[in-house]
Amino acid sequence: MATKTDEDAGTGAPGTEAQAQGDETAAVAAKDPEEGAAPADAGHEDAAGQEALEQEALEEEALEDADEEQEPAQEKVPSGVGQGAGAVVSAALGLVSLSGGWIGTVAGARQQLIGQLHTSSTAAVAKQIKAVYGDAWHSTALWAGLFALAALLTGVVVLARPAFGVPGRPQAPWIKSVAWAGISLGVIGLLLAVLKYSDALLGLPSAS
Repeated sequence: MATKTDEDAGTGAPGTEAQAQGDETAAVAAKDPEEGAAPADAGHEDAAGQEALEQEALEEEALEDADEEQEPAQEKVPSGVGQGAGAVVSAALGLVSLSGGWIGTVAGARQQLIGQLHTSSTAAVAKQIKAVYGDAWHSTALWAGLFALAALLTGVVVLARPAFGVPGRPQAPWIKSVAWAGISLGVIGLLLAVLKYSDALLGLPSAS
């Protein structure tokens, strides 16, 4: 009896060990998918993070390029200060042309003094009038015409300036108004100067 029992015990031991090994193998197989899944999920998260970083870098580069493009455009846009100043100068020159200005007054007085010095008291009356007054008035009219011409040219340049500047940028209305005023005064002053210089307007009185 003892012998049979030993045999049975000896026969059952290998079966128990095989069953234990099978249980361990199944447990390891059950753990392996979980362990293999973790690196796959980690790799997916790393790829998503890398794509997000690349997208942020592309957006930053796009913003930098847009800023660089906007800065030169802002630098090229004129402020209009020069055009406004030119319009005001044109109007001022037009006003001066109507009176001749202090330069015209001084030039007329100088020419009158020259006429008095170069004309003898025994000269004919018509010659004295022309030398003393006529030449002086002509000198004043000449300077008035120069101021009028300067006003006219300055106003034209101011009005034509936007055509050579930034396309699509309109000129301020007040600049146009003042420039047109300068041109108008320049035309009037130039016309009066020509009429006065040619003695068609306010000519010398007759000596007879």
